[in-house]
Amino acid sequence: MKRKMKELTRAEEQVMQYLWKLEKGFVKDVVECFPVPRPAYNTVSTIIRILVKKGFVSYNDYGTTHEYYPLVSREDYTSTFLGNFVNSYFNSSYKNLVSFFAGSENISVKELEEMKKMVETEIKKKKKNG
Repeated sequence: MKRKMKELTRAEEQVMQYLWKLEKGFVKDVVECFPVPRPAYNTVSTIIRILVKKGFVSYNDYGTTHEYYPLVSREDYTSTFLGNFVNSYFNSSYKNLVSFFAGSENISVKELEEMKKMVETEIKKKKKNG
C-alpha cells in the first residue's frame, strides 16, 4: 500500500489485531476476542466505524448488520510504522536499530544467535537474487 497511512490509536490497533486474526467478522465477534472484562459493544462498534473512515476496514452489508474485514494487511501496517519508528528513533538506520537491540540486556544469547541466523539467511537470499 503506497498511500499515506494514518496512524492508529492504541484502541484502534487492538481492534485491528483482532480483525486481522479473524479475517472478517461482526462487531460481536471482535468483542469476544477481548479478554474479560470486555469493552462495551458500542465502544468496539465506534472504533470499527472510525477504522472504516480511516480506510483500514470495509464491510459487507447484510441489512441492518455489517460484517467487517481489513483493507490493510498486518504486514503493510507493520512495515510502514516500523519504517517510521526507525526514521524517528534510529536516524533512519536499521543498523542502529539492530545495534540497540543487540546491546540490550533483555536479549539472551540464544535470541542473538537466532537473529544472526536469520540475517545470514537473508544475506544469502539477497546475494542469490541480485
